[in-house]
Amino acid sequence: MRVDWYFDFISPFAYLQFAKLATIPSNVDLHFEPVLLAGILAHSGQLGPAEIGSKRRFTYRHVTWLADRAELPFRMPSGHPFNSLPLLRLAWRLGRSRDLIGRLFRFVWADGHIPQDRDAWRALLAELGVPEAPEASEVKERLRQATEAATARGVFGVPTSIVDGQLFWGNDATDFLIAYCRNPEILASPAMRHADTLPVAAARPGKSATAP
Repeated sequence: MRVDWYFDFISPFAYLQFAKLATIPSNVDLHFEPVLLAGILAHSGQLGPAEIGSKRRFTYRHVTWLADRAELPFRMPSGHPFNSLPLLRLAWRLGRSRDLIGRLFRFVWADGHIPQDRDAWRALLAELGVPEAPEASEVKERLRQATEAATARGVFGVPTSIVDGQLFWGNDATDFLIAYCRNPEILASPAMRHADTLPVAAARPGKSATAP
């Protein structure tokens, strides 16, 4: 069973879910897919949580509490939101291994850095044995293609997992994802089928719901 995990290092919820992926069933072939959240939000016409004042404050409090409850190392980065492109391109450049992804997440959410912290960024590149050079056009193109592929598959936020064409969005859907990996029939129940076909009863002016 293959699971494609779409994420951006800008997301603290992706950091929280990454830690939980160690509990995913052993029959799962997990593929890490770094994508640009800003591109996904632009495609679907959404604002990010950090772009709405009261939601921004709640989100930072919430993830701080969640990390503490999970006993995960956690430190808010020096600024947020930030430009995550250097991290995403580095992940594609170096091969997207689990260990690498974990280190890049820790750079932001455990060490409290962003790529724009020049000394910390140079130290990270030196640790990974990477020369500080402009990213190759091929790396940039792979990230662009991955982001476009994600939106084509219906991804509207991160973290998102897709397995058997089914989409599981958000850190709080981790248990749902794991349950599906263990028993895909959970989506075949009458209640789930009803949820899939529920009609729209009202819509805001100029807005309409779209089928998944």
